[in-house]
Amino acid sequence: MARPPGGAFPTMFNSFKTVILLGLLTGFLLVIGRHLGGNGGMVIALLFSLGINFFSWWYSDRIVLSMYGAHEVGPETGNEKIREIREMLSRLAQRGGIPVPRLYIIDDPSPNAFATGRDPSHAAVAVTTGIMDLMTTEELSGVLGHELTHVINRDTLISTVAASLAGAVTMLASMAQWAALFGGREREEREGGGWSDLLMVILAPIAGMLVQMAISRSREFSADDGGAKLCGNPLFLSRALAKLERGVEAVPMAANPATSHMFILEPFHAGGLMSLFSTHPPTKERIRRLEALAGSSVPQHRHAF
Repeated sequence: MARPPGGAFPTMFNSFKTVILLGLLTGFLLVIGRHLGGNGGMVIALLFSLGINFFSWWYSDRIVLSMYGAHEVGPETGNEKIREIREMLSRLAQRGGIPVPRLYIIDDPSPNAFATGRDPSHAAVAVTTGIMDLMTTEELSGVLGHELTHVINRDTLISTVAASLAGAVTMLASMAQWAALFGGREREEREGGGWSDLLMVILAPIAGMLVQMAISRSREFSADDGGAKLCGNPLFLSRALAKLERGVEAVPMAANPATSHMFILEPFHAGGLMSLFSTHPPTKERIRRLEALAGSSVPQHRHAF
């Protein structure tokens, strides 16, 4: 019997897959550390990994919000559109059973949004002025539902840790590459290494990047599913994604590629071969799944926003 989109099984499967993939990233880090310094290097790489995780846990939200010049808005704001978003965020958070995240505004004409924070009690949702101008109330509810699902599933922390580990793999691989180039002959005479080590340090960062993308893409599908349930109608989010893709193509965002996984849609257009390295699934596939969910036998409730 086919399972409908969403539900407990896909969520559990994605969580299991994420654990395995994070383990692979840590494994790449340890292997490179061992090639750099033997068992001692492996221990240093492990400690480095723990340090990255600790830093990501405490400081990643502040760094990324500061990076994009996001400013927090409270209930006293005089902007009617922002008040509407705050109220909508409050209602959706209540449905999701989590505290209301802080709301931040990014003054950028490119339409986008992201969530950050180490857990639901320390979460923040940021939206650009571009998405506020582009979306209807229903479409915004789909976007906010998607971001709140990231918070509920703790994807905001998982994705940040995955990106940090992938970055560490790339950095250590670069160090190992230089060590192999300048010390390859001596190592080859001593241990029979050389070109095999060089090949490993070239392939490791590529593999690490692919693993990070696999984690990010699986979490996006789960967030789409959860966001559709929170806002009450999958078509709200599917329409929002279609508008977002056109909006991002028309007005790309000057975003740091290291943070692209955080946004609801990649903030710049990646065409051709670069689409293979996207942190997000194809938008057409995301829309197709949401439309299938809307047309399934599961009743959809239309909430008024």
